[in-house]
Amino acid sequence: MLTGLVVGKFCPLHKGHEALIDFACAHSDRLVILSYTKPEFVGFPTERRAAWLAALYPAAIRLVLDDEGLAAFATREGTERQLLPHNDAPDEEHRAFVAWVCRAMLGMTVDRVFTSELYGDGFAASLARHFGHPVEHLVFDPSRTIVPISGSRMRGDSSLQRTFLTKTVRRDLVRRVALIGGESTGKTTLAAALAGRLGTPWVPEYGRELWEQRAGKLEYADLLAIAREQVAREEAAADDANGWLVCDTSPLVTMFYSEAMFGQIDPELIELAARPYDSTFLCAADFPFVQDGTRRDPTFRQRQNDWYGRELAASGVPYQVIGGPLCERVQTALCLLAATSEEAGPLR
Repeated sequence: MLTGLVVGKFCPLHKGHEALIDFACAHSDRLVILSYTKPEFVGFPTERRAAWLAALYPAAIRLVLDDEGLAAFATREGTERQLLPHNDAPDEEHRAFVAWVCRAMLGMTVDRVFTSELYGDGFAASLARHFGHPVEHLVFDPSRTIVPISGSRMRGDSSLQRTFLTKTVRRDLVRRVALIGGESTGKTTLAAALAGRLGTPWVPEYGRELWEQRAGKLEYADLLAIAREQVAREEAAADDANGWLVCDTSPLVTMFYSEAMFGQIDPELIELAARPYDSTFLCAADFPFVQDGTRRDPTFRQRQNDWYGRELAASGVPYQVIGGPLCERVQTALCLLAATSEEAGPLR
């Protein structure tokens, strides 16, 4: 059985990586995919990269490592603890580490190593010395003409996501912003305007759509159905999102209406209301109240906003209150999202 090896950071896993891995799969009986990076790139933790590889290459032998995982292995096996080599460490340190991982952690050696790099021949020669048998290097698209992308370019320019990330990876990196607020607080208007400025889709409020279809006659079970459908529409819209996805409500809003209308909340709806968003904006009740025939009154609007604030604070969810005219709200939101992007890294 011919065993191949691909090693990479995969921060993020882009189509160039996938082309290399596909090439390796086609030229191996079994394939080992090893990923590690030290330091870790913000937004690309071990668990996320492992999930991508599991989704796209379930048949491969996959190992995504960090120092915590190595410590757990040493404890479990009663061996000396190894540490990840730093990204800037000498080549031979990395090669010796990879050889150790193959032998100690996987209990195997490899026959072929696949890269798109000039160092591939030296990598294969080093592994051959460690393993005591020949290791062949098969190079794939070293000029990057088939898929002209690199990890550093991807990390530096989120606009490349749609071109060079598959749907599985891209949707996982979409940052979601939830707009919540009482009736007539301008969140739908803000959602459309903010999405326009970001060049991305926005997800309308399904609850309002169903309310209008039913002429305002909803039953208790409808509230859970609304939350489920809202989440499903968010997930579907993530496929077309450009970095951010603007959501004109969240299941937390549906949870409020369930309590306000029926005095009870389905446990599943409570779970959905805890759904995380990358940014949450509470629209201030500083617009003149507009009665459109479906709303209650300014007192109920303020009751809603107070409830949202208490629930968010109690659950430890950070949020910002956005007020003022529409242009001011949009600018405030854009500034807050830009700050969030800097903290989370270029992609998430």
